[in-house]
Amino acid sequence: MDVFAAGDTPTGVALDARIGGSPLNVAIGLARLAQPVAFLGAVGTGFLGERLLRALVDEGIDTGCVQRVDAPTTLALVGLDARGVPSYAFYGAGGADRQLAPAALGALPAATRALHVGSYATVVEPVASTLRLLVEREHRRRLVAYDPNVRTHVEPDLARWRDTLAWMLPRTHVVKISDEDLGLLHPGADAAAVAAGWLAQGVALVVVTRGSAGAQAWTARHAVQVAAPVVDAVDTVAAGDTFQAALLAALAGAGALDPAALAALDARQLEAVLAFAARAAAITCSRRGADPPRRAELG
Repeated sequence: MDVFAAGDTPTGVALDARIGGSPLNVAIGLARLAQPVAFLGAVGTGFLGERLLRALVDEGIDTGCVQRVDAPTTLALVGLDARGVPSYAFYGAGGADRQLAPAALGALPAATRALHVGSYATVVEPVASTLRLLVEREHRRRLVAYDPNVRTHVEPDLARWRDTLAWMLPRTHVVKISDEDLGLLHPGADAAAVAAGWLAQGVALVVVTRGSAGAQAWTARHAVQVAAPVVDAVDTVAAGDTFQAALLAALAGAGALDPAALAALDARQLEAVLAFAARAAAITCSRRGADPPRRAELG
């Protein structure tokens, strides 16, 4: 749950807790873009876990892969600067989202075409090991998408993040990363040079998001970039998750949810995919918290 300060009270501070969590945001974003989607993760049995589960059901997300565990729901206290850029303080040691066990992998729907993994679930245990089992098992038969979405407040050791990135690259078809995270993991490196290295390891599509400066993408054949739509930003919470969901939805619409089809995209198609994702992220920035747009809002 993303918890925002909602003003002082006579005895303290009012808090506004909203549905959140990076992979869950991506699932909701996909569902709102009319994509069939399931959420594979562990959810607590307490009242916050019940609220999260109800949100999944209300959004039409398949919960057959959800594992219920007797553990607290992670809280992310969100502070916003004058530009609406969030900073986070996580309270999640022993949290439910970390407790995903390998037994849950047996519930993966047979119709699954793509898997998205990312953020601190890939670097904290035991969920990180479970996700590695999933990716190792599935990457030769289903598209794997990955967003590092670095959270140093959860895992401050950047070596752990770099190790995960190195392990994921040969097993990943779509990598989406923010320029901020790229700077953390490869300080001073040129984005195009990094993308070329990742493509050489087998990644089919590399996308770097640059906030208000737009986004860039590379395949083995093309390099494109798009501008970010102008928006009156409230905050940027879940902007990257919305971009990822819209990116996958647009790739699905283009019939490109497999490595060969990704490689075959022409520059015009790739630019259209990026522009769609950028528009979706801009809409999320225009409202409070993780609130991805629905398909009708994108025209």
